[in-house]
Amino acid sequence: MSVFDEIRSSCRYLAEQAEFVSIDQDFLDEYARQLPIEVALNPVMETENHFCGDAEQTLAYFITLDSINFGSGYFDSLRLDKDKTGYFTVASRLKAESIRLGGFSAAWLCNVDVAACCRIFEQNLADPLPGELMRLFAEALNQLGRLLEDQYDGSFTSFIETAGFSAASLVEQLLAMPFYRDVFEIAGRKISLLKRAQITASDLHIAFSGQGYGRFDDIAELTIFADNLVPHVLLTDGLIKYRSDLLQAISAGQPLISGSRAEVEIRACTVHAVELLRQVYAAAGVRVNSQGLDYLLWNRGQERKYRQSPTHITRCVYY
Repeated sequence: MSVFDEIRSSCRYLAEQAEFVSIDQDFLDEYARQLPIEVALNPVMETENHFCGDAEQTLAYFITLDSINFGSGYFDSLRLDKDKTGYFTVASRLKAESIRLGGFSAAWLCNVDVAACCRIFEQNLADPLPGELMRLFAEALNQLGRLLEDQYDGSFTSFIETAGFSAASLVEQLLAMPFYRDVFEIAGRKISLLKRAQITASDLHIAFSGQGYGRFDDIAELTIFADNLVPHVLLTDGLIKYRSDLLQAISAGQPLISGSRAEVEIRACTVHAVELLRQVYAAAGVRVNSQGLDYLLWNRGQERKYRQSPTHITRCVYY
């Protein structure tokens, strides 16, 4: 069983006995007709906030970005760029640092500290939640630097070439770092989600148009990247539903604990719901992979409609 099969299997297992979240399977066909599926078939990297230029610098940028592609539960407390979300603020400020340095290196990653993260991302260490996130960012960057130094001769290119055009291999390599291991035991089984490990392959694939450093021959095997925004889109659109007490807690801004049953159910049911949606498209003769559906749904979540009610909040290193 591949790492992607394990994600699908374990998420389906939890979805089928979920207590807090349900999937409206009767709505799948109609929802498939409502979505602008052409968006999922042609993902394009956004370049205003992401670095896309020299190939080696772009490779280093995206691997580095995805090592800190978490913190959504902290974003409301951060100093953000005007009219930008937390993610795009982080991405654009990291882009500026990459340009300033002429690209990232393993040595730089190993030596980044909390003060440097506060400077790069324009946060105040004295503010409790931003300070906590900057400490996590520094640790994540250090973990990546040590991995590159210890196992890949300090080279981003060696790291990606070792994966051998396999997203599954890249995921396994990334799992050497603890912050990528979002696997939780729920209902007597380990539930695998692996959001950030998968999205690293996806981002590289999109940034390099499936060529060179972005070539992964098994890219269609990825699941979606379960975070807090894609579930919110499916909830707002009516494909998934939350139990009333969970919905009330989220509406009241109460954080969910990472690894709690309700939090893992939200993410696992989202993965399974999109797998069911993909099957609907396949039955209609539309070949779309889960990576493309995630791209569609995540970008859909940038629309104002979805900003009018809160996503769930979980402060963790997984999304």
